[in-house]
Amino acid sequence: MYDVIVVGTRAAGASAAMLLARRGMKVMAVDRARFPSDTLSTHQVQVPGVACLRRWGLLDKVAAITPPTRQVKLDAAGVILEGCFPPCDGDCALYSPRRTTLDALLVCPRCRSGCTRNFRVEELAWEDGRVVGIRGRSGTGASVTYQAHLVVGADGKHSIVADAVRASHYRRHAALTVACYSYWSGIRLSAGELYQRPGCAAAAFPTNDNLTMVYVATPIADFAQWRNDIERHYLETLGRCGDLGERLHCGQRVERIRTTPDLPNHVRVPHGPGWTLVGDAGLVMDPVSAQGIGHGFVQAEWLAAALTAGLGGARPLAACLADYQRRRDAAMLPMYDFTLRLGSLTPDPAMQILLGSLVSRPAEIDRLLGVFAGIVPIQDYFSPKNFVRLLGVRRAARAHRSPNAASAWFCRQRRC
Repeated sequence: MYDVIVVGTRAAGASAAMLLARRGMKVMAVDRARFPSDTLSTHQVQVPGVACLRRWGLLDKVAAITPPTRQVKLDAAGVILEGCFPPCDGDCALYSPRRTTLDALLVCPRCRSGCTRNFRVEELAWEDGRVVGIRGRSGTGASVTYQAHLVVGADGKHSIVADAVRASHYRRHAALTVACYSYWSGIRLSAGELYQRPGCAAAAFPTNDNLTMVYVATPIADFAQWRNDIERHYLETLGRCGDLGERLHCGQRVERIRTTPDLPNHVRVPHGPGWTLVGDAGLVMDPVSAQGIGHGFVQAEWLAAALTAGLGGARPLAACLADYQRRRDAAMLPMYDFTLRLGSLTPDPAMQILLGSLVSRPAEIDRLLGVFAGIVPIQDYFSPKNFVRLLGVRRAARAHRSPNAASAWFCRQRRC
């Protein structure tokens, strides 16, 4: 009998298993994948996630093989801003490691303390309406049942655990974009680069082995056209992003282009009798805001604290998990709404007015980058009070009256 079984051992699951085992729990973590292995990913560990890695004693291992990104250039349809991230618990850089590196690091014996197995979960074990374990097949093909006081679903956006317990959705939005990315050598890059254009977004960040990860987002409605010639559309889109397309012609693409339209947006109830969810299994959003890894790390910390109290008897487990849900939603639902706005890939006049006001104001540019990184609370930044502070009364009023503009932002942030 285990205290906790974690299903899924990538960013959120491996972190949760490691933290729970470090707290003295008997943990088993299972995954159908063998590590190291790749998976579709934004790569970026935003600054709050980097702060987690430092607290866990793992940042030096990531930094030894992945360059930091401390400066970012944001090019939003004619407005170009360059700045740095504000600090988060002393860290002010993001990292963009390949998942073959990051996930293998999190599950390696020196970094985790729980038992990790190659295992394909086929169903959950139930007793009197409560989840009590998992059933499935080991790496050898043998049918096995493992029991636990709690099962954690950390198995991604199409979570078997979430489906088996029928975890209900209370936010849901259809896929907005198609994501394409690949790796390039020989690309000049002095800072991380973000581009926003009508109908597309793009990013370029340094990753392992002196390579640059170059990402493109395009509307989901374009996928039927894109799939006939992905490389041509990918390069044509990047050709609209400043001089990035020209620099790519001077470099070399070293791997295939990875493409997916499977980018759901949803928020699920993350707990019930004998089970809980962490990471994309409970809350997933379009990768255009690159929050998935960092959110997984932060949620793993919160979940480990909740389970330590609940399974340790300090408080009722249900109350601890309800607190975990409230904490997750208060911190991350504003980013969920912000991501839906970014994922629409449509111009926002209010945002353009705001961005234009930040030129030659370095401290304010840094604060905006803190919003994109999840450091500065979105509901504070996009408040009427802050718009007036940044724009003045008249320009703030004009932004408020713009189509697709701040009035909608204000209403959404107040609901959050």
